Amino acid sequence: MNIIIPMAGRGSRLRPHTLTTPKPLLPVAGLSIVERLVEDIVRLLPEPVKKIAFVTGRFGEETENDLLDVAKRLGAVGSICYQDEPLGTAHAILCAKEYLDGPVVVAFADTLFRADFTVDPDSDGVLFVQRIEDPSAFGVVITDDNGGIIDYVEKPKEFVGDLAMIGIYSFKDGARLRKELQYLIDNKILLAGEYQLPDALTNMTKSGMVFKTGEVSEWMDCGNKLVTVETNRRVLSILEEEGRLHNKSGVDSSAEIIDSIIIPPCFIGPGVVVERSVVGPHVSIGGNTKVTDSIISDSLVQGDTEIKNANLKGAMIGAKASIHGTVQDLSVGDFCSIG
Repeated sequence: MNIIIPMAGRGSRLRPHTLTTPKPLLPVAGLSIVERLVEDIVRLLPEPVKKIAFVTGRFGEETENDLLDVAKRLGAVGSICYQDEPLGTAHAILCAKEYLDGPVVVAFADTLFRADFTVDPDSDGVLFVQRIEDPSAFGVVITDDNGGIIDYVEKPKEFVGDLAMIGIYSFKDGARLRKELQYLIDNKILLAGEYQLPDALTNMTKSGMVFKTGEVSEWMDCGNKLVTVETNRRVLSILEEEGRLHNKSGVDSSAEIIDSIIIPPCFIGPGVVVERSVVGPHVSIGGNTKVTDSIISDSLVQGDTEIKNANLKGAMIGAKASIHGTVQDLSVGDFCSIG
């Protein structure tokens, strides 16, 4: 089993945080979005993962090494594949064409999820979907009475169904998918100037291949600041429910908690100092951050940041930032200073 993770986009809706860090590398509950995504997939798959291909922009050697370390930690061989032009979802997957062989999972790194990865033996693949009240910003699938997918509509202007594809797919035959993706490129089959995966899926379905929808019990978006803070909240709750918080308390053993109260679930990273403060619930604080005389809840704070005399709720604070003074709902990028 191989996994392909397209993650070349910068995430403009999460600015200013993505001005310095690609969106999939932003932390949620102590791990980057992409690391948490891949870890969940590997944990849920019924068979071992051999290779993980990350389809990226030119993010630099340090980032690439971090991604390769993620694969290694999960028992797989990691590779970096480049998508230098934003030419669509089909093009992004094909950038990792040498990994389109045998069973393959494709997961776009802008969402986290909970799902059953058991594949129907009578189907050629599973497309994971979520019912959405307004699916006009998504690709939508249409199914028959037996649950088989019969059509795909990209960002429908009129309502055709509410089963939106969330960017996670499981295929039995990666080589066949590669062939269909290459067909789009060779014949310049584009939609709005991009090569789209639903066009390949349509051709595969018309040829007689059977795709089913997969049930998603949790779908956690990371598309903007508001939903990313909510995703952090939900992931912390899940980790607490499953007994997977670090040290069971969420506080790293090297953190210093001085005259303070930590209300779980939280993630308090290595080297963090919390003094005369109340932190939690649902707060993630990256390594080597110092919090003094503050109250923080429902917030994401990256590493090497200083927070003093602040009241934060629903905030997202970047790395190496400095926040002094009483504030509430903030979205502050890396290296910023307030107060």
